[in-house]
Amino acid sequence: MIRARISIVAPLLGVLLAGAMVAATGFGAENLPTATVFEVLRGHLTGAAAADPGIDTIVWQLRVPRTVLAAVVGAGLALAGAAMQTLVRNPLADPYLLGVSSGAGVGAAAVITSGFLAGAGVWALSGGALAGAFAATAAVFVIALAQGGLTPLRLVLTGTVLGSAFAALSSYLIFRSADPAAAQRVLFWLLGSLAGADWTRIALPATVVGIAAVALFSVSGWLDALHVGADTAASVGVPVRAVRIGLFMGLAILVGVLVAVSGGIGFVGLVVPHAARLLVGSPHRTLLPVCALSGALFLVVADAAARILVRPTEIPVGVLTGLIGAPVFLLLLGRRSYRFGAA
Repeated sequence: MIRARISIVAPLLGVLLAGAMVAATGFGAENLPTATVFEVLRGHLTGAAAADPGIDTIVWQLRVPRTVLAAVVGAGLALAGAAMQTLVRNPLADPYLLGVSSGAGVGAAAVITSGFLAGAGVWALSGGALAGAFAATAAVFVIALAQGGLTPLRLVLTGTVLGSAFAALSSYLIFRSADPAAAQRVLFWLLGSLAGADWTRIALPATVVGIAAVALFSVSGWLDALHVGADTAASVGVPVRAVRIGLFMGLAILVGVLVAVSGGIGFVGLVVPHAARLLVGSPHRTLLPVCALSGALFLVVADAAARILVRPTEIPVGVLTGLIGAPVFLLLLGRRSYRFGAA
C-alpha cells in the first residue's frame, strides 16, 4: 500500500514542483509571461543569444537563482525537520531545536551592528550567521554530553534553554547598537528572506542538502528503528550512540548552512514532515523523498507569494510560512487518524 502511494505521490509532487518553479520565475515586481520565461531558459540551455538582454538578466540572474535556492532550502529544512523529529522522538521538533537559528541570529546581529567580518564583503552576513550557528550547536552538544549524553529529553531541554539565551544576546546587541536601522535589518533577516540569492550562493547549500539527503536515505532503516525507541534500535543492532552523534553533527551542518543563506524560515521543517507522513506513512525510505519534494514545493510557492502580495515591496518569506504553516499544523493535529510514528 505504501509503495503504491509513493509511486503516485512522488511523481505528482515532482511535476507540481517543476510547474511551480517555472511559474514563480515569472512573478515579481513586474510579472513576466510564462512563454518569456521558457524562451530565456531555452536560450541558456541551448546557448542561443538572448532576444532582450534586460529580460534575460531579470530571469536568469535574479529570479531563477532565487527560485532554485527556495527549492533547495525548502527541501533541506523539510529533511532536517523529519530527521530532528526522529532524533529527539518529539512531534514538535523542528530544524531549529538545537539553537541553530538563535545562534545564527547572534552572528548576524554582530555583523550588522558592529561591522564584524566586514572584510568578507557580501559573504559577511552569511559567514557571521554560519559561525554563530556552529557555535550554538557546539555549546548544545558539549553541555548535553557533559550532563548525561545525547538523550532526546536532554537535547530538547538544552537546545530550548540555550536558544532563548542566544535570542536574548541578539536583542542585547541590537539594543547596544548606535545604528537605528540595525534592528530592522536584523529582524528582516531573522524572519527569513531569499532576496539576496544569486548563482554563487547556491552551490554550497545545494551540495550540503544533496549529501544530507543521500546520507539520511542510506540509514533510513536505522532511523526507523530509532524512531520506535533507543532500546528497540539497540536490540536490532543499531549503534544508537553513534547514530545520534552523527545525526546531531549532520543536522548542525545542514541547518547552519541553510540559515546562513536564507535566515530563519520557520514552520517548513515542522509542518512538512507531518504532512508527508499523512501521505506515505512513517518509514523513512518513503518519508524522506516526499519531505524533500514537499518542502521544496511549499517554499517555492511561499516565496513567490511573498514577492507579489504587497508589490513593489515584499514580505519576509518566514512571515508567510508561519501564517500558512500554523493553521495547517492545527488541521493535522485535528485529524483523529493521524498518529506520530504510525505507518
